[in-house]
Amino acid sequence: MKLSRNTNAKKEIQQLISSSKTALSHSEIQKSLDGLCDRVTIYRVLERLLEDGNIHRTVTTDGVVKYAACHSCEIKHSHNHIHFSCLKCNSVTCLDNVEPSFKLPDNYQVIEMNFTLSGLCPKCI
Repeated sequence: MKLSRNTNAKKEIQQLISSSKTALSHSEIQKSLDGLCDRVTIYRVLERLLEDGNIHRTVTTDGVVKYAACHSCEIKHSHNHIHFSCLKCNSVTCLDNVEPSFKLPDNYQVIEMNFTLSGLCPKCI
């Protein structure tokens, strides 16, 4: 079954991610939806939102995939920013105003980056 572009599940998931100050995992999304849809539907909706450029994904230092809304992609769609992973509360936050810096050897081309810094967030310090 193919999802239509504007299902209730899609609207709810997009709203949930957009209103969250931190990135959310699939299980956090499923728990917040309280039975609105099954886990497979959530995965399909997340893939659609990724394809449409409405959200982006990051992988935490312990391998958990989390999803966050695009906030600063109005001019140029890019997710090459730093994520901060709190070791105490396990929140993952996009740091859009921090630009990562690195130098690659010749003959390398960056397509996508995933920068994650770990430490304590302002709530946990």
